[in-house]
Amino acid sequence: MAAQKGKDVLIKIGDGQPSESFTIVAGIRARTITLNAKTVDATDSDSAGRWRELLAGSGVRSVAVSGSGVFRDSAADAAMRQAFFDQSAGNWQLIIPDFGVFQGPFVIATLEYAGQHDGEATFSLSLASAGAIGFTAL
Repeated sequence: MAAQKGKDVLIKIGDGQPSESFTIVAGIRARTITLNAKTVDATDSDSAGRWRELLAGSGVRSVAVSGSGVFRDSAADAAMRQAFFDQSAGNWQLIIPDFGVFQGPFVIATLEYAGQHDGEATFSLSLASAGAIGFTAL
């Protein structure tokens, strides 16, 4: 696989309608998608050579997303603010070119706005998965 442009990694928020459409989170400059799988330690006194044993398929999986960018006061920004204040688990898409699309319910864990007196207004957000996340390979 050839190197990919970071700007092609997309975070999209769903509109919650029956025939859902997704809007790119506007003005985002940096984004990180982290897949987590907690393990369950099943080691006991009979473990071979006292090596740790993990219980396969029993851990908790989650996806964490963070991003930051420029505040543009668009529909996507308004949807993010509303989702934060409602603390609703909305449908989001995370698109990684030539890899795949993660889609499912996420809650906005943090939403931060900042700005310098001589610069643009910026925002940062973190999403936490709030249910089963689907994956479609590209």
